[in-house]
Amino acid sequence: MTDHDHEQDGVEESAGGGLDRRRFIGMGGAAAALGLGAAMTGQSAQAAPASARGLRFGKDGTFTIVQFNDTQDDELIDRRTIELMEKTLDSVRPDLVILNGDNITGGCENELAMRQAMNNVVLPMEHRKIPWAITFGNHDEDSTPDTGMDEPDMLAFYRSYDHNLNKPSPADITGTGNMNLIIKGSSGQRPAFNLFLLDSGRYAPAKIAGQDFEGYPTWDWIRMNQVQWYTETSRRVESQARKVVPALMFIHIPLWEYRFMWFASVDSRTAADHGRAVAKHKIVGERNEDECPGPVNSGMFSAILDRGDVRGVFCGHDHVNTYVGDYYGVLLGYAGNTGFGTYGLSGAERNRLRGARVFTLTEDGDDVQVDTEMVWAKDFGIDLTANDQPIPPAPLERSQRG
Repeated sequence: MTDHDHEQDGVEESAGGGLDRRRFIGMGGAAAALGLGAAMTGQSAQAAPASARGLRFGKDGTFTIVQFNDTQDDELIDRRTIELMEKTLDSVRPDLVILNGDNITGGCENELAMRQAMNNVVLPMEHRKIPWAITFGNHDEDSTPDTGMDEPDMLAFYRSYDHNLNKPSPADITGTGNMNLIIKGSSGQRPAFNLFLLDSGRYAPAKIAGQDFEGYPTWDWIRMNQVQWYTETSRRVESQARKVVPALMFIHIPLWEYRFMWFASVDSRTAADHGRAVAKHKIVGERNEDECPGPVNSGMFSAILDRGDVRGVFCGHDHVNTYVGDYYGVLLGYAGNTGFGTYGLSGAERNRLRGARVFTLTEDGDDVQVDTEMVWAKDFGIDLTANDQPIPPAPLERSQRG
């Protein structure tokens, strides 16, 4: 299992032995970033934001979503993370963006720096008037002990932006920002598609019933009240639409079923098992590290099978996994890793898998077809050098300064 607690080992010194990030700024990094900074202030000509009128399929019967995962940096973000986000948005022109956890990380020394870190990763959508929403991952609160700004504070900050679609957290449900988003059909007012965004937590408790988790994965897991909330919300949407409404679910930490799918087995994990799994579950993409779920199987997948609405569950967390497969009628997939300031592959290949996942939803009579693919930094001509290239934080709007 990859030690995600050490994902930022390369932050102070680049993978190639480069400069300390803050020394880079002091020695002229700002000048090096001027070209990108100018691009960040530009506005893309698009229609009035869907955040003002609600999400709806286009007249052509399609709706496009971009998922960015693990942008995961402090206020001195790697310039290529923003370049990748901007080039993806300008190429795909999505109707919605999901920032699916680990949007920022440790290293922020005060609340202003945390605001700047969050501001960096939302401005590409804000400048283009593209609706967006976030989930939380295990690293979003890494700077909280130094700043006092926790996930509810962060959610309030994200919600202060014009094009953010996050809602207040439902009461008495574990986590922050659990929500669903309805997409209406190209005609009429009924729900045509549903999106579930859930907080998969941070880390497992130190102990349960006096027993620690030594030897087990130490990440968090979806709790039963969240499973119940999903089930009840799914039923409510079905009642509104008078039919089961197809959906996607976004969580940061993978479910245990990801581990099962890759080898089509619980215990046997051989190349032959994987070959059988590829044929059985139609798996495409790479797996370069073990899946890192929590120590407890939440039962969410069982609930999804019972409801029959979720067509796919998509996560991040494991940066160098990019695969997707069909696990008993439900797509289980990774979005890869968008942030250049985080761990990647080893050596010169560190940044090869930086990218984003694109979903194309297409109305098909009373149903919706879901297609998905990865887009890659390498295809946009972005520098993949195995180093860090931090830039000064983008300016905060007056309303975001606190």
